[in-house]
Amino acid sequence: MDPIKTLRARTVVLPVSDVDTDQIIPARFLTTTTRSGLGAHLFADWRYGSDGEPKADFVLNRPEAKGCTILVAGNNFGCGSSREHAPWALADYGFRAVVSTQIADIFRNNSLKNGLLPVIVDPAAHGWLMEHPGAQITLELETSTLTLPTGQAVRFPLEPFARYCLMNGVDELGFLLGREQQIRAFEERRPAGPPA
Repeated sequence: MDPIKTLRARTVVLPVSDVDTDQIIPARFLTTTTRSGLGAHLFADWRYGSDGEPKADFVLNRPEAKGCTILVAGNNFGCGSSREHAPWALADYGFRAVVSTQIADIFRNNSLKNGLLPVIVDPAAHGWLMEHPGAQITLELETSTLTLPTGQAVRFPLEPFARYCLMNGVDELGFLLGREQQIRAFEERRPAGPPA
């Protein structure tokens, strides 16, 4: 995973609430266990017509969405099943963060484990973002702050361990592997058998 310390990027707005993981990545694309290529199927039923051609009116297909790496979505984003493919698809497409007033817990946890930053903001900041698609915002992980172009800064919740992993570009396994020497030293100090 690429580390995220400070993210300055433009937003694309998906003004839909209760977007579930099947809408993010439809079940027919879950035959893979790798992350690469899933971005092509992100929001597939909304992005493409029955002929496979992109729908010109869908937000990701509009020219102004090109290069945007922060998705601003409606309330309760990522609800539904626990498929890890959903954050994989968003990240493979090029998104680094998702902003909403509410993000489903399992989706949020899967995102954090896969290098996608889930940002929960208050309704006022969210409303401003929904009304200003394409706005360039700044996400600062060290302070858990989202700064709007107006200069207004809002805090968002981010657990210290998740912050550490995102800022260092490691997942939980990478974190443990990075502590291999300390783990080995602990095991060597530990008695070999059960206490007498």
